[in-house]
Amino acid sequence: MTLALRNTVQLAGVADRAEAEMMADAGVDFIGFPLRLAVHEEDISEDRAQEIIKHIEPPPHAVLITYLSRSTDIASVCRTLKVYAVQLHGDISTEELIALRNLEPQLCVIKSLIVADGSEARLRLDVEELSPYVHAFITDTFDPVTGARGATGKTHDWSISRELVEHTDTPVWLAGGLTPENVGDAVDRVHPAGVDAHTGVEDASGRKDPDRVKRFVTEAKAAFERMNTS
Repeated sequence: MTLALRNTVQLAGVADRAEAEMMADAGVDFIGFPLRLAVHEEDISEDRAQEIIKHIEPPPHAVLITYLSRSTDIASVCRTLKVYAVQLHGDISTEELIALRNLEPQLCVIKSLIVADGSEARLRLDVEELSPYVHAFITDTFDPVTGARGATGKTHDWSISRELVEHTDTPVWLAGGLTPENVGDAVDRVHPAGVDAHTGVEDASGRKDPDRVKRFVTEAKAAFERMNTS
């Protein structure tokens, strides 16, 4: 399945079907389902995720977000969930990426690039090595306190993400601490192919806030329009 990976908005974390439908109505392009995680607690079980995904009429497209690093494991979960996109946050070898592409040639593979202090040179090398085997990258924030590689609610040095955008023709999405208040500025400064948010559009209870979701999508899409016409 060919998916549009530019000018896109992804929101990660879904509580139930009603929340997924609300995000779809707001114009979200991708909904991320974090499962098989190394650090964070999962939002919902795989059974509940499968039930929600079954009722999502693309767009938005469902995306498995995971720390799995073995191609067979990744392919198995994607088949079970019936998703056609996966976002890989764990350390995965080039050999396993090649094996995944061979196992699931229709699967859209998005690889995270975790931004930390002093990571610029390594990330450039990662982009050069992995670009032939992935459809997109997503830059996210490393939290040295918890060890979390993304879903930290924290921004990172956007100049590093901007450099990676300019370093490759592969689409680069931006994540990490994005909110309705800062996503427009983030797109203006980084020129990413897409943006992603999780906690930045939630209310105090941890559920997606409809107003914040709508504002996030509106601000992001307006910034993409500015970016494309400048």
